Amino acid sequence: MGKINWGRVLVGGLVAGVVINLVEYVSNTYVLASENAAAMKALGVQLPSGAVPLFLLNGFLTGIAAIWLYAAARPRYGAGWKTAVITALGVWVIGYALPAFGLGASGIFPTQLLVVGSLIGLAEIIVASVAGAAVYQEA
Repeated sequence: MGKINWGRVLVGGLVAGVVINLVEYVSNTYVLASENAAAMKALGVQLPSGAVPLFLLNGFLTGIAAIWLYAAARPRYGAGWKTAVITALGVWVIGYALPAFGLGASGIFPTQLLVVGSLIGLAEIIVASVAGAAVYQEA
C-alpha cells in the first residue's frame, strides 16, 4: 500500500479546483443567474462584496479534498478514472447533495434551483476529480 503523495494531492486538487471554479462561474453567471438573483431578492439579501474570493477558495478546497479522497481510495479500487468517479460521487453526496437537501427542506431556496445546481455539481465534481486524478501519482 503506497503512501499518499501530498504534493500531488495539492497539484491535482488545484487542477480539480480550476475545473470546479470554471463550471461554477459559467453556471452561476449564465445558466442560473436569473434564478439565483430571484432567490436572493426573495430572501431580501445581496451577495456580500467579499463572497467571490470565498467561493473560489471553496472550489479549490473541494478539489483538494476530492483528490485526497481519490489518493486514499486508490489502493483499494486501483488507479484511474473509475476510482476518480467513485470518490467524486462521495464528495458530491457529502458536499453538494446533502447541503442542497437541507436547504430544500428548509424552504430557503427554490427546489428547482437546488436540483439543477446539484446536477451541475455532479457533472462538475466528476470532471474535476478525473482531471485531478490524472495528475496524481503515488509517492
